[in-house]
Amino acid sequence: MNIKRIAAAISCSLMTVVAHAAVLPATQTDSQWFKDSAANVVAKAQVDTKKTAKNVILFVGDGMGVSTLTAARIFQGQQQSGNQGGEEGFLSFEQFPHSALVKTYNTNQQTPDSAGTMTAMTTGVKTKAGSIAISDASLRGNCLSSKGNELITLVDLANAKGLSTGVVSTARLTHATPAAAYAKSPERDWEGDFNLPAEAVANGCTDIASQLVMRDEANALTVALGGGRSYFLPKEVTDGENKAGKRKDGKDLTKAWVDNFSKSAYVWDKKGFDAIDAANTDHLLGLFNPSHMEYEADRADDVAGEPSLTEMTAKSLDILKKNDKGYLLIVESGRIDHGHHAGNASRALTDAVELSNAVKAAMDATSSEDTLIMVTADHSHVFTIAGYPKRGNPILGLVHDIDGSLAIATDGKPYTTLAYTNGPGAMTIRDDLTSVDTQDKDFMQQALIPMSSETHAGEDVSLHARGPGSNLVQGVIEQNVIFHIINQAQQLGGTKY
Repeated sequence: MNIKRIAAAISCSLMTVVAHAAVLPATQTDSQWFKDSAANVVAKAQVDTKKTAKNVILFVGDGMGVSTLTAARIFQGQQQSGNQGGEEGFLSFEQFPHSALVKTYNTNQQTPDSAGTMTAMTTGVKTKAGSIAISDASLRGNCLSSKGNELITLVDLANAKGLSTGVVSTARLTHATPAAAYAKSPERDWEGDFNLPAEAVANGCTDIASQLVMRDEANALTVALGGGRSYFLPKEVTDGENKAGKRKDGKDLTKAWVDNFSKSAYVWDKKGFDAIDAANTDHLLGLFNPSHMEYEADRADDVAGEPSLTEMTAKSLDILKKNDKGYLLIVESGRIDHGHHAGNASRALTDAVELSNAVKAAMDATSSEDTLIMVTADHSHVFTIAGYPKRGNPILGLVHDIDGSLAIATDGKPYTTLAYTNGPGAMTIRDDLTSVDTQDKDFMQQALIPMSSETHAGEDVSLHARGPGSNLVQGVIEQNVIFHIINQAQQLGGTKY
């Protein structure tokens, strides 16, 4: 490889980015994070550049580290019929032709949070924990310091190019990971106007829910589906599930969505969702729970009914594909993370399998000739697969040795294959699990260090890709390189790699 030629290409690419500073501000393009990750993609593109992608779908399993993938793969196999143990199976995306390991740290934390990690993916710039599309030159939770440090996201670039855009999540749409696709905030917790401190109000910062809805139609999301209904409704309003809104400003943002955009619709339950005619809907907002949507394991028990992640993905694609120019869709399985925080592997794994189902639906609905599909995680969890269980041992069960006998720890008690380093399952004296149904969906795995909520982990996560541009997914990369892979594949913002 001619080093001078690569260097010249990098220089040319970065000058092109700067030339489009009206789209990408200097606070973004001058960042060393941005420059280094752009160079990473430039070098790979010189080796093997495939045709551009008309469409991009980015799936993010929140908290879906490698140990979660392994356990979910086995869990999925054991839920299916047949005599196989589960270990030999694959999640839908695990056989994609290209993969990489992704470094997840924030600029100020070795073990990251979702705001900083998703910002890296959507802007090409790593930042502090808790900051959403704001560079790390800003102070967390300080509105004034964020001024001039706002970053442009993939959604902004895609909209500017005339593409359709969508964000789907099983968490609140205002939660850190989905919010980093479309909002800019120095504090991830400013989800509604009632969360804003006086300093933020005085200096003109707006809440994340408002940022989702109060946009010009040219820069509006085509589809936004998830939870968080109470953040969009006034506190004087009671929703269809008899839950009050939380907004203090009196604004009904669900009504504003319908009023602001052409051929628009708002739905809040499964019946309304199913009734949506994609052919006649250009802007769809769906808010299916006052807070986060139900875990997949509990979704059938929801009184009003909620669509699955697979159903939301399929409906989004039906609407987005109407745009002949293409689309960008970001889909988050948000509650994998919450299951882990609760020390509850059953619910975390069930949601991970549902993410795999949603990816399969996207694969079936698109062509690898024109659509880049990427599947990754924002961070991992301190989730372990341990002991020496026999092949086919129930992944949620007690460890049994190869001869079928129950494995016993040095304290004379059995133990599970899955556990956590820390979390609510910790105890001074370990419970005897001999007569406990560890496969019950409410079972909390045992942990070593007592904490009210299990924590994220700092190791790398995986990235899987197929379609145009997927050849750039290789090796060990910084998380902000993901932005540049998508930017290269769709040629967003005029940047040439």
